[in-house]
Amino acid sequence: MKKFYFVGFLILLAFDTLAQVGFKLAATSTAPAALELSWLMKVVAEGWIYVAVAGYLGAFVTYMTLLKHAPIGPAFAATHLEIVTVSIVSYYFLGEVLTPVQILGGLFIVGGIVILACEKEKEEHQIESAAEKSLVDAL
Repeated sequence: MKKFYFVGFLILLAFDTLAQVGFKLAATSTAPAALELSWLMKVVAEGWIYVAVAGYLGAFVTYMTLLKHAPIGPAFAATHLEIVTVSIVSYYFLGEVLTPVQILGGLFIVGGIVILACEKEKEEHQIESAAEKSLVDAL
């Protein structure tokens, strides 16, 4: 089941990142934004907007599937890795600049998710140990 979570969250992360980068590229291609029919037609004609929508739909389906099996806490926390992956992709492929504060924030996000995962693992181990002890006591 852990492999399912890991693969599922990687897929979710890929879809979320795809959606955000797709929106960034669509916005850049259709700039400057204006609430006018001509601008809306540019957006509809822009291919990246469809990549972004596909990313969001894929993320939605993946997240709903994961929530059937994964605990809500880790599932919700893992969705915040998208901020880190979008920043990294934007830095390497779109020429965005990462400030030290943004890098520190990304490290805090990753660190928090690692701590949450370790605590969840420890909690599961304690539950298994308690169940085994109860079984032994019952015999």
